[in-house]
Amino acid sequence: MKKFLTSLAMIALSLPAWAQTEESNWYTDLQAMDSGQLTLLVILGIVLFVILVLLFLMVYLMSFMVTVFRKENPELADEPSWWDSFKERFVTGKMDEVGGKAEQEKLMTDHSYDGITELDNFMPPWLQWVFILTIGFAIAYFTYYSVLGIGLTGVQEYEESLKVEAIAAEARKANMAASIDETNVTVDDSGTALAAGKSIFEANCAACHAQDGGGGVGPNLTDDYWLHGGDIKDVFTVIKYGVISKGMVPWEDQLAPQEIQEVASYILSLKGTTPANPKDPQGELYAPGEAAPVEAVPTVTDSTAVVAAL
Repeated sequence: MKKFLTSLAMIALSLPAWAQTEESNWYTDLQAMDSGQLTLLVILGIVLFVILVLLFLMVYLMSFMVTVFRKENPELADEPSWWDSFKERFVTGKMDEVGGKAEQEKLMTDHSYDGITELDNFMPPWLQWVFILTIGFAIAYFTYYSVLGIGLTGVQEYEESLKVEAIAAEARKANMAASIDETNVTVDDSGTALAAGKSIFEANCAACHAQDGGGGVGPNLTDDYWLHGGDIKDVFTVIKYGVISKGMVPWEDQLAPQEIQEVASYILSLKGTTPANPKDPQGELYAPGEAAPVEAVPTVTDSTAVVAAL
């Protein structure tokens, strides 16, 4: 009894956490439904409720009719009810009278231990039905998975889940690549990214900056001097929006954000290389961690202040 009460207490303590998790899951799913799905769910709930009510009424009417028949026919009073018949046939089986002749015939005298004897009873009907159902399920399972080969095995399900996750990972990667901008861009120095950046640079940037980045119409990209900052965010911004006043066109409509990140990473990888014909340094000396140089704002002298001072 104590073990039973302890088990009930543990179940009762675990119910709130389980209920909170389940509630959050179904509530989230419910919020994600549209009006049509909610209407269909309400209709299904009403239909299920009506079915349960009809079943309850059916059982009640059967019990009422049995009671009426018993009152009208006294000879039926000693016959078992439909529930007793059902329970005896499918649940408990026929119970022998304790100490009766049927029970004495089932007594196994050779199975006596400390005065405790064993009866050669048959399996309860419910256990027989469960056993039969497990055999039927095993045959259907073996036929479905092994004979016909329709169902997926554990290994196949695992491989399928890997494929699904790979597709989802590509979708997440595409979303992340599309969301790259000048505020969150980072240097991607992987071989694949640098190779892609080199191809983009040679196709679009080499005309002004030379194939080796030494500069031409545009500035030298291999030294430590930068006109608009030498950080990855600065380079990304210049490539994306351009510098129209100095002939640098914007590339945001021609290159994807990930491509701009790749070519910007490649440009930074050219630092310290030795181009064939390097152009003289332009701009300000840039050290990592420094902010981009800000153009000086011309100071306007207030003539009235000078006059007042005089």
